[in-house]
Amino acid sequence: MYRSINDFLADWQQEAANTAKIFANITEEVKGIKINPNIRSLERLAWHITETITEMGTKAGLFDSNLLEHQPVPATFAQIAATHQKYNALLAEAVTKRWVDSGLTDEVPMYGESWAKGTVLSVLIAHEAHHRSQMTVIMRMVGLPVPGLYGPSAEEWVAYGMAVQE
Repeated sequence: MYRSINDFLADWQQEAANTAKIFANITEEVKGIKINPNIRSLERLAWHITETITEMGTKAGLFDSNLLEHQPVPATFAQIAATHQKYNALLAEAVTKRWVDSGLTDEVPMYGESWAKGTVLSVLIAHEAHHRSQMTVIMRMVGLPVPGLYGPSAEEWVAYGMAVQE
């Protein structure tokens, strides 16, 4: 749980950069591939990550309305990435304007439960990381390069001249 808005904002910015790295490697040719009927496509996962920013932000009182609710998936992956970037920045701005450090232990109703505001911020970060990790597996399976997020990826190790561990 976050106890400092500045700590959240630093992490949120880093996580946005990580998401942008993933999104930048997804091509139009593979965005809609479903590797299994029970697994979302890269396009659907990316849109889910994006929609959740406004869904959770609205439920938590950071946005007055969920502007992405009922919106169709954008036509191109570049549009999904741009929408993610826009609403990621709007969430950071809303947190800065509407919440204060001392209020991060205040509770808000979320999904039939009561969460501390600092917990909402933690869940936003974890949710995005969770679905990004799903995306990296799918990316490997459809032949896309995977960027390193918390350390080098296999492709980056090779580029550094290092042996890839199997």
